Amino acid sequence: MSKLRLGVIGAGSWAVSSHLPTLARRRDELDFVGVSRIGAEPLARIRREWDFATASEDYRDVLAEGVDVALIASPTGSHYEHAKAAMESGAHVLVEKPFTIDPAQAWDLVATAQRTGRHLVVVFGWNYRPMVRAAKRLMEEHGIGRIEQLSVQMASVTRELLSNTGAYPDAAPDTVPEQSTWTDPRISGGGYAQAQLSHALGLALWFTDLRAASVFSLMSAPLGAPVELHDAIAVRYDEGAIGTVSGGSCHEGANGNKHQLEFRAIGDAGQLHVDVEREVAWLWTERGRIDVRVPVQDGDGAYDAEGPTNAIVDLALGKDTDNNSPGELAARTVELLDAAYRSAATGALEPVRGAEAATEEVPA
Repeated sequence: MSKLRLGVIGAGSWAVSSHLPTLARRRDELDFVGVSRIGAEPLARIRREWDFATASEDYRDVLAEGVDVALIASPTGSHYEHAKAAMESGAHVLVEKPFTIDPAQAWDLVATAQRTGRHLVVVFGWNYRPMVRAAKRLMEEHGIGRIEQLSVQMASVTRELLSNTGAYPDAAPDTVPEQSTWTDPRISGGGYAQAQLSHALGLALWFTDLRAASVFSLMSAPLGAPVELHDAIAVRYDEGAIGTVSGGSCHEGANGNKHQLEFRAIGDAGQLHVDVEREVAWLWTERGRIDVRVPVQDGDGAYDAEGPTNAIVDLALGKDTDNNSPGELAARTVELLDAAYRSAATGALEPVRGAEAATEEVPA
C-alpha cells in the first residue's frame, strides 16, 4: 500500500512537541509532504528537522501538493478556513481544540466532512485514554437513565500563559507561540474556557450526549490579563438537565502541574463519576444494582496526546478505529462556549446558537 501524504498547517509549539513526534513514529505509513506556518526561520528549521518535502507560509501551497491527511494546528481563529479547505481538497482532517470560535462555522465543518466523505477528528486526547474508554463502555452498556444534572470542573497551569507573563510548561521551547495566539480574543476566542474547558466539555458531552440550550456565566481576569483566567458557567441542556462548568488557571508547580479534570452526572436511574486527576471512573445504577469502578493505576488519567493523532491516520488507512472526538461533538462544545462568552459580556442568560448562528466578533 502506498503511503499517506501528510500536510501540516500551523506547525506551532504543540504540533512540534506532540503531533509531529507521534506522526514520525508512523513514517512507514506517511510521507511528510508539506508544512506551513508563519515565520521563515522556524518554518525552515521544522522542514529540516522533520524532513518535509515542501514548506511555505501559505497553507494553500501545502494543500496544492495533494495531501491525504491534514493536521490543522493553526491559531483557533483560522481553524475553519484551514480545515474546510483541507477537506475540500480531499484530505482527512485532524483539528486542534478549540474546534472553532463560531458555532455556525463548527457545524459547517461537520457538514463539509459529511458531504466530502472525509474523516474529521478533533484533539480531545482524554477521550482516548483506556480508563476513560472503559468508563464510556460502562455508560453505553448500562447508562444512568435520563440525565438530570451534570457538573464539570477543570483547572490547569495556564495562569502565566493567559496573563502574558509566561508560557505553557509543556510548550516546545524553540517554538513558543505568539502571545496573541492565546490572549487576543479575535484569534483565540477567549481565555481559559477556550484553551482548556473545551477539553473538559469534549469529555463530558461525549459521555452524556447532551447539547446546551442556554447559558449564564461569570468570568474573571486577574493579573491584568487580556482574557479570562477563571470561569463559572451555569447551563440548561436541551433535554431538561441542568449543570455547572467551572474552570480555573492554577499555579505552576502545584501538584506537579497535574491536570484537574472531573465530571459527575446524575441520571434518573444512576450516577457516573470520572476524575482524571485522581484516576476515578465509577458508574452506579439502581437498575440491576450495577456498582462498577474501573481498575486504575497511577498515571492512567494522564492526557493522551497520541490518541487523536493515531486515530486520524488509522481512519485514513481504512482501519476499524473509533473516532472518539468527532466534529459533531466538538461543535456542541463550541456553541456552549459561544453562549458563555456572550453571557459574560451581557450579564444575561444567553440562548445557544447552533448552525444558524451569525458570525460576529467575540467580545474581549
